[in-house]
Amino acid sequence: MATVTLPKGNPRTKLLLTVAVALALPVILFGAVLVLATLAKPEPVQVFVREVLGHDPATWPYTGLVFAAVAAALTFMILNFGAVVAAVTIWWEMRVSSRMQSRIGYNRVGAGGFFQWIADAVKLLLKEDLIPAESDRMLFRAAPYFVFAGFGLIFVALPFGESVIAADLNVGIYYITAVTALVVVGILLAGWSSNSKWALFGGMRSAAQVISYEIPAGLAVMVPILMAGTLSMQGIIRAQGAWPWQWFVFSNPAALIAFVIFFIAQLAESNRPPFDLPEAESELVAGYLAEYTAFRYAIFFLVEFGNVWIMSAIAVTLFFGGWQVPGVGAAAYEAARGAGALPAPAWWGLQVASMAVFFVKTFLVMNLVIWIRWTFPRIRVDQMMNLCWKYLVPGAFATFVATLLWQILVARVPAASTVSGVVLTVAAVLALVQMLRLAKRNVEAGGDQVDLSNW
Repeated sequence: MATVTLPKGNPRTKLLLTVAVALALPVILFGAVLVLATLAKPEPVQVFVREVLGHDPATWPYTGLVFAAVAAALTFMILNFGAVVAAVTIWWEMRVSSRMQSRIGYNRVGAGGFFQWIADAVKLLLKEDLIPAESDRMLFRAAPYFVFAGFGLIFVALPFGESVIAADLNVGIYYITAVTALVVVGILLAGWSSNSKWALFGGMRSAAQVISYEIPAGLAVMVPILMAGTLSMQGIIRAQGAWPWQWFVFSNPAALIAFVIFFIAQLAESNRPPFDLPEAESELVAGYLAEYTAFRYAIFFLVEFGNVWIMSAIAVTLFFGGWQVPGVGAAAYEAARGAGALPAPAWWGLQVASMAVFFVKTFLVMNLVIWIRWTFPRIRVDQMMNLCWKYLVPGAFATFVATLLWQILVARVPAASTVSGVVLTVAAVLALVQMLRLAKRNVEAGGDQVDLSNW
């Protein structure tokens, strides 16, 4: 039998193309979000109408349309940002998990398999969209869009940088908590409308899980709210400093516990392992996803992996100082902006720096989520409920009360916050160093060596 050999591309060309796309994507996405988020405000739009279009914005009847066009462009770009972030998160998680399991992982499409997410997206878009004959066809079709709406609306109040936010709502964190409920509504609809017992069981598990863990998550969120005195996402970041000992997670001992509770609750609410009970393939085939194919199946997975980035970004905002750049205070941003209608170049540079800080912190927390997924096995339903109601809910109440008392103490002894921040920061650094030493020792004890050359 004749052997068919596929032509192989030039490895150097493949590497250069992959690196070019990997560098261009974040530059284009972050740059577009930065520019559009700055322009999608009344003052810049009025300047554009007056200076470029030559009309008085107060009397010109189409000023509102110009503002709507800029806002629509920002929305379009943010949704694209979310989709690309989710897709690249899939690639990154597959690469990290393959390294953890001593296997190759993605390596076919592009250097390091970087373009695999594009190949998967094209494949799912071209597949036939099958709908079960006995299903509720309208709800079956609508369920993925509820999930995607809950995912996309979060970006409205998510701060990417010092001035890079679609809308700095004064109830930002509550808004995010509310819109995320649409995700579980979509999962419930998917489970019920599929007319499958596996899908229904998955939907019911998801509802029980999300409703249960919403309580400790909401109580844990109250800790940074109490410390900042505001519900605004930008306000919470501005109440923290740029240095680690100024972050809420270290400047209040109760906040460190609140972060742990919030992090576990977010894992459960986003159905991430070890809390992936709604889609447990060994028990429910694929749970609420069992009857979905093609594009609608892709939406569910896009939201699941996109939520990994979002939950990391929210944790960074609430507990790790968000976009705060060391050595750059509010006065520096104000001075760099200048007196002109549009910001000066130095201001744009500071915005890019703040976005870079936010991205790096989010990336580090995201790796923690991936690490947990590929380390811990799935827990049982009773264990999931016990963990929530017997430990996380009482613990969250305790951190809430402890933070109230801590705020009274800090009001009388302001140095207490700094002392706590320094002590907990040093403890965290020592714990990190010890963990790396133990990991290196375990690798060497197994006769292996730390090797990162196969990326």
